[in-house]
Amino acid sequence: MLFHVVPLSEWATDPGLPYRPASLAEEGFVHCSPDGASALAVADAHYRRVPGPLLALVIDEARLGVEVRREDSGDGVFPHVHGPVERTAVVAVLEVRRGADGKALELVPWA
Repeated sequence: MLFHVVPLSEWATDPGLPYRPASLAEEGFVHCSPDGASALAVADAHYRRVPGPLLALVIDEARLGVEVRREDSGDGVFPHVHGPVERTAVVAVLEVRRGADGKALELVPWA
């Protein structure tokens, strides 16, 4: 499974279409994490000050119709999805529970 951190406001945009974050147009891929712990670290490093609910999409790589490459970012090896993410590939949506200071604490089922 792959994990992708996204603000709820972005995930909720165009729910009938494949998910296309800004990074897909800007960099040619969707940033992902290899596990929940890495997703929490990404949330803490890059989304601490982002307001509103923050989600972690759990993506079944086998359901993607596009290439996934694992690339060394200097902070570890991270999967990059080279194309839009079909919503049917998202097998779970978790919420990033954050502390009062915005620190990512844990992943919990999103209701």
